Amino acid sequence: MKLHELAPKIAKKARVRRGQGNSAGKGNFSGRGCKGQKARAGGGVRQGFEGGQTPLIQRMPKRPGFKNPNRIETQVINVAVLEEHFKAGEKVHFESLLAKKLIGQTNSKVKLLGDGELTKKLDISGLLVSKSAKEKVEKAGGSVA
Repeated sequence: MKLHELAPKIAKKARVRRGQGNSAGKGNFSGRGCKGQKARAGGGVRQGFEGGQTPLIQRMPKRPGFKNPNRIETQVINVAVLEEHFKAGEKVHFESLLAKKLIGQTNSKVKLLGDGELTKKLDISGLLVSKSAKEKVEKAGGSVA
């Protein structure tokens, strides 16, 4: 056996050379039919073309609205919930809310809203706080950082 006698284990089939005469088996019209747009060199229509009729994709209605790609997902928690679950003088931050299972996701921000009443002094840090919630915390003697 010599190097030029080596052959691959799988059969190699030669590609069909169209337009090389009738004796080649793909001569005359070369499998393109007879005349017309699809018989011409470079001919044919784009994907989705329906012969000039408005294509299906254009006849479908557009989805309304807008989805902001920069939207920041927040979990909300009210001061009434803090009143129930925290003792006076405690520090409220992301980890303490997570430990008490008041919030679920760990990859989003938490915002404190002012729904309810607060009578305990709490130190809040690392949370987004609404104006009304800040007023209620400071009125109860707490602080917002």
